[in-house]
Amino acid sequence: MNLAVRRIGRSLAIVLPVVLVLSGTMAITKVPWASTPSEALLLPASAEADTTAAAEGAEETAAPAPEQVLQDHLVATLRKEDPSVALTALQEAVDREPSFAEHCMDIARALGRAAVEKYGSAVRAQQHARPVCDTSFATGVMELSPSWG
Repeated sequence: MNLAVRRIGRSLAIVLPVVLVLSGTMAITKVPWASTPSEALLLPASAEADTTAAAEGAEETAAPAPEQVLQDHLVATLRKEDPSVALTALQEAVDREPSFAEHCMDIARALGRAAVEKYGSAVRAQQHARPVCDTSFATGVMELSPSWG
């Protein structure tokens, strides 16, 4: 009995670390934000100055940030339809593109303010509130209309 336990222990001591290393390596390669070799280019120091100058020139003619485009689209949707549709679209956008999660609270707050502007009443705007991006929609409603009436 003692000999069998010792053999099983030795086998696990050899096999288990190998399995853990291989499974960890496989998990890391499956992460969607891991860069591909073509994205991880090393540039010489002189190229950094060129890209900085190009970026400064591009800022003047740059398109609006994706989160600003999303916010403008959702506010327009809210004005055409209702806040529930806009909040659903915001949640879907965050699920589809996780980088929007960083801006979700600001966008939901803007939707809350737009809802108060649309309905003229914080109570009517708050009826459409849902738990998207925490309670940011409700915060936006309250920012524009401190008296609930």
